[in-house]
Amino acid sequence: MSLLEFRKEGIYCIPGRFYIDPWLPVDQALITHGHADHARAGMKRYLCHHFTVPILKIRLGDNIQVQGITYQERITINGVEVSFHPAGHIIGSAQIRMQYKGRVAVVSGDYKLQNDGISTPFELVPCHEFVTESTFSLPIYNWDSVDEQNKGLQNWVQQNQQMGKTSVFVGYSLGKAQRILKAVGQLGPIYVHRSIARLNQAFEELDIPLPPYHILDFEEGIKHVNQQIVIVPPSLVGTNIIRKIPNMAYGICSGWMAVRGARRWRSADAGFAISDHADWNDLIEVVKGTGAEQVYVTHGQTAIFTKYINELGIEASEITTAFGKDEDETIAS
Repeated sequence: MSLLEFRKEGIYCIPGRFYIDPWLPVDQALITHGHADHARAGMKRYLCHHFTVPILKIRLGDNIQVQGITYQERITINGVEVSFHPAGHIIGSAQIRMQYKGRVAVVSGDYKLQNDGISTPFELVPCHEFVTESTFSLPIYNWDSVDEQNKGLQNWVQQNQQMGKTSVFVGYSLGKAQRILKAVGQLGPIYVHRSIARLNQAFEELDIPLPPYHILDFEEGIKHVNQQIVIVPPSLVGTNIIRKIPNMAYGICSGWMAVRGARRWRSADAGFAISDHADWNDLIEVVKGTGAEQVYVTHGQTAIFTKYINELGIEASEITTAFGKDEDETIAS
């Protein structure tokens, strides 16, 4: 018997009578991580990893009813044993494990195996039922090591400095921006958009160190950032705001940059294939490693990945969800 049901409100644990990352208002929501497509407003009660608590409060308001727990801590909800396990996606991201009468289901949310040095590294959780994302489930997506990714960012900044240019990085405000900040933190003054600074507060509340940075105030003038380093969210791409940055060269940090032509599509000066999601090989490794007999494939290349998993002899099916906007926004206007 399956522990999970896929309803219009979201992923539902049948015996536990709660939802995981619901996209419509419900009474009890267990949240895998703080990205906007997985953590939405309107829930009566939220349960998440304690690192995610300040993120939810920043994004959804201080008045939400939220409880935080640690990784591997076990609690019981309506007879279902629930625990949160590292997903490696961003700070506080978790796979949610549910056990009932000997059967185990895991909803992974978004995840990656690469250790970015900020997020708690991924933990493989054996289970009978496994819900996986498939954002980058094509063989063309094969990430370089984190060290190589960071070196690419650093080399680009140094080249721009030699040419008198301002290095402007475009990255999602939660997760990607902090990785960029850490990678180039030693190369000069760094300015971040206030939406990124707002989420950096969550890291500071949790005593997770980030390199020094300044808040970029477009209203006060930005000539002082000339030939420095700037990090902005994707929403600024193509706007008059970003065009005000002097001597700008801008580079997009996204897994989509692994595809030839993606950078040209956005008229970017550089593209860096850096993602907080698992690549093709890592997705396969995780699905096989869980030992799951039933796999549910959500947001991404669902048809292709489902077909491949079935060909491996593992029963898999596509599931329609409202997830998958966080990485898309990295190259959206």
